[in-house]
Amino acid sequence: MKFLKTPPRFLFFTGKGGVGKTSIACAAAVQLAGDGKRVLLVSTDPASNVGQVFGLDIGNKVTEIRGVPRLAAFEIDPQQAAQAYRDRIVGPVRGVLPEDIVKGIEEQLSGACTTEIAAFDEFTALLTDDSLIAEFDHIIFDTAPKGVLRAGQDRYPLV
Repeated sequence: MKFLKTPPRFLFFTGKGGVGKTSIACAAAVQLAGDGKRVLLVSTDPASNVGQVFGLDIGNKVTEIRGVPRLAAFEIDPQQAAQAYRDRIVGPVRGVLPEDIVKGIEEQLSGACTTEIAAFDEFTALLTDDSLIAEFDHIIFDTAPKGVLRAGQDRYPLV
């Protein structure tokens, strides 16, 4: 994996389903951790297999990977992200606007587009989280085959 000789802080593995994104992302994470770098591996795939690769239940929290010093993983839960997003949007107007207006807003925020926006919101929050940036030398993203970052996947494959 020559691209790991001088890797950027953020690495993105993108592409269609079944092409090996998770396998290569995990291998790159293990390699960098083995080289003494502190690495966070993030999955944006709702059907993430990162936990299976390492034999762990990772979920929506930073989890140290047993047996691989300096490696942690995090799996974004799109449904949880969507609910938090809806709560941030609707919460401030609940009790202020009429209930039928609030219900209309909630209905508009119930679709798949909201889930994608919310997951992308969480994804970008990781890119700008100063504490994570200070804690980890590299953050590797194992992206969903569609959905999060879908608009840029085909035009701007990064790795």
